[in-house]
Amino acid sequence: MSPLITPDELAALGDTASVLDVRWRLGGPPGIGLYREGHVPGAVFCDLDADLAAPPGDAGRHPLPGADAFERAMRRLGVSDGRPVVVYDDAGSTVAARAWWTLRYFGHQDVRVLDGGLPAWIAAGLPVTKDEPRPDPGDFTATPGGMPVLDAGQAAALAGSGVLLDARAEERYRGEVEPVDPVAGHIPGAVSAPTTANVGADGRFPAPDVLRVRFAGLGVTGGVPVGAYCGSGVTAAHEVLALAVAGIDAALYVGSWSNWVADPARPVATG
Repeated sequence: MSPLITPDELAALGDTASVLDVRWRLGGPPGIGLYREGHVPGAVFCDLDADLAAPPGDAGRHPLPGADAFERAMRRLGVSDGRPVVVYDDAGSTVAARAWWTLRYFGHQDVRVLDGGLPAWIAAGLPVTKDEPRPDPGDFTATPGGMPVLDAGQAAALAGSGVLLDARAEERYRGEVEPVDPVAGHIPGAVSAPTTANVGADGRFPAPDVLRVRFAGLGVTGGVPVGAYCGSGVTAAHEVLALAVAGIDAALYVGSWSNWVADPARPVATG
């Protein structure tokens, strides 16, 4: 099953799926305000910082939540094991991908991303609402291990033995600017692969064969192991999603650059 769903396909599901609005902005404003201005009917707001990550620290700015905390959050949002989940944002799925990945990591088997997000939904002539549903509590059971992950040591090793993709903007990879983290640069051996190139101007993913060509140009060929990181493990999940659309499995370094530079002994490359 494709990890993507079209607006018409989502509309056809009616109320048989749990829909999560995962809009978020680095530095604000809070996504809940965007949600309250209008959202897909039946969607509930999922907070990246509170629901999809543990508090920031040495593990990174968006470390994985604990299984118990994630399970409680998803049940509160109405997520159940046997009910499909659709996630969306308004930023080319760069944030929704983190919800997709986290749900998959914790064992949910039927999670899809609305291709093109809310803009695609509106462009299809489908309605939005300001009504905020109160879903019945779900029965989701969080079981870690459903998606492959990397720690700092494994990411460093993969940069030498496989392909480690850096999903940040090229200028951050090169170390020319660093707007968020205290050190600029990239993990030695990593390949620059800005996640913005995974989607078109309309925020939708191209066909799988087009994505395969993109990733082949970055060294992702044959049985070479692949991983991805970014600043805090959010847009890197989008890289993993794009690879999944292309039919390629990849691991996520959840701590990403914000975890890497928490240890001053780890090497930093620039250029």
